[in-house]
Amino acid sequence: MPLDFLTLMAVMAANLFMISAALPLIMGPGVSPAARYVQASMLLQATAWAAIIAAGSWWDQALSTLSVACNALAQWLLYRALREWLGERPLKSLLLVLVVVTPLGYTLAFGDYAWRVGWANILMAAILLIVARATLYPARYADPRWRRLLLACLVTSAAFTLARGLLGAFTDQYPSFRTPHPVNLAAAVATNVCLVLGTAALLVAWRAEAEQKLRALAMTDGLTGVLNRRGFTKQAENMLSHAWRHHLPLTALVLDLDYFKQINDTHGHETGDRALKLFARLLEETCRTGDLVGRLGGEEFGVLLLHNSAPAGIAFDRRLRTRLQDASAAELGFALDYSAGMAVLLPAETRLPDLMARADAALYLAKAQGRGRMVEA
Repeated sequence: MPLDFLTLMAVMAANLFMISAALPLIMGPGVSPAARYVQASMLLQATAWAAIIAAGSWWDQALSTLSVACNALAQWLLYRALREWLGERPLKSLLLVLVVVTPLGYTLAFGDYAWRVGWANILMAAILLIVARATLYPARYADPRWRRLLLACLVTSAAFTLARGLLGAFTDQYPSFRTPHPVNLAAAVATNVCLVLGTAALLVAWRAEAEQKLRALAMTDGLTGVLNRRGFTKQAENMLSHAWRHHLPLTALVLDLDYFKQINDTHGHETGDRALKLFARLLEETCRTGDLVGRLGGEEFGVLLLHNSAPAGIAFDRRLRTRLQDASAAELGFALDYSAGMAVLLPAETRLPDLMARADAALYLAKAQGRGRMVEA
């Protein structure tokens, strides 16, 4: 069955517009920046193909330039989505330059068909390859399956785009965008296939991001932003295993704000919430990289200090008390204090509950001795 290039392009544009309309419905409101970039990228690609189809009839230069600009900008937005998902990506400045100069050079050289076709397609192929490169070597873990699929789609599109650019620039076999040349027809078929597969890859990436956020919410205390008991316990068990395996010192602290019920009764629950958030923030600021902070419940918090033993725990307590005294007086209008229990990991101690129970027992001893102090187990 003979393939009609214009029909293939019309189907592509229609599919893109339908995907652009469906994505907001699928993803729902309040989506992440990455999801918004993907939605905008799809809409720009749909506009690009619609403009190039219409360009053969009227306003040729304006519409075809619009098509090139929308296509380049769509790839920039896809790159931005990958940055959100995978961390900082390479070649950002070069990509931005190409996104600007590709449509600019195309419209300035519009009178020379070979020049404008070669310029636009070769630079667009470079843009696609930069975006393809952005799927590799993520700064944080991301499922390699959707990245490989998206990589294959982008590289395939870049190869056909480059082939069309070379045909138009250096031969007379591609005199117009609608020419039924085998390369052009194959490019149209490949573009339709890559649209379906690339959209599937992006939906998988969005779903993985949503699931990761749900997991983070399940592990995070909604008021203070630190780990909740479940999240703290899960990560603390991993930290304990690491310390035990590598014979590293580990210190646990359990801290409890003193007279917290009186704060709520005297100043109100809103002030009590502010006190908890302040305490959690100072805990995180006082910790060092690799340490762990969590809210165990109510006004009780847990801290694990990796690579540190009792002297480090004592120094941590001293720094925290000084910061809390200054910050609470300034931000709340009254001084906060806390009681703490500290336990250092014993050579034969392999279970987190045993370590935390000793720190908790030391906390109750600190309370019994008059509060406002730390006791070592």
